[in-house]
Amino acid sequence: MVIKIELNHRQEHILQIVKDNGPITGEQIAERLNLTRATLRPDLAILTMAGYLEARPRVGYFYTGKTGSQLLADKIRKIKVEEYQSIPVVVNESVSVYDAICTMFLEDVGTLFVVDKRSYLVGVLSRKDLLRASMGKQELNSIPVNIIMTRMPNITYCLRDDLLVEVAKGLIDKQIDAVPVVKDHPDGYEVVGRITKTNITKLLVALAEDDQ
Repeated sequence: MVIKIELNHRQEHILQIVKDNGPITGEQIAERLNLTRATLRPDLAILTMAGYLEARPRVGYFYTGKTGSQLLADKIRKIKVEEYQSIPVVVNESVSVYDAICTMFLEDVGTLFVVDKRSYLVGVLSRKDLLRASMGKQELNSIPVNIIMTRMPNITYCLRDDLLVEVAKGLIDKQIDAVPVVKDHPDGYEVVGRITKTNITKLLVALAEDDQ
């Protein structure tokens, strides 16, 4: 979760001192505020961790010059997939289109991930795929999903350590609703999660609530 840092009066004063005099050491800042270095240390740690200041050994503190919105953008760029991924809904490649439709309805999802007998990713099923299969006169109970699914290597996927903002760009660029989060094995990809437009929306709501 992204946490907004509310600066107190002393921290604002410290920022102004560093803006006007940086680089400046912690001892010099403490002298200007008539405080001990130990008293000042927590404030400097907060300002440094929040990104307002940078500290360089044997040199002192610098003001980064970043606004609150820039610092927020920096934090968003560091958020990883694992922080917002949700539980995936998977079906075996041998199930029928009818069963896949029932699963999608019961689980209330827009995308199903198709796996083989080893539980490795082999395909993706979207609402459009299932709707397209339902429009003809085929017997849906007799058509396996591997006939209509999008197959590897044409599947967009991500890893838990990937940056969430990059995955969000992929959702937009490829106009898809979800991507599987996978764990890479020597002979395949294990589905361990999913990132959807809803997950991205949850991040936006969390940012908005933190800003209140």
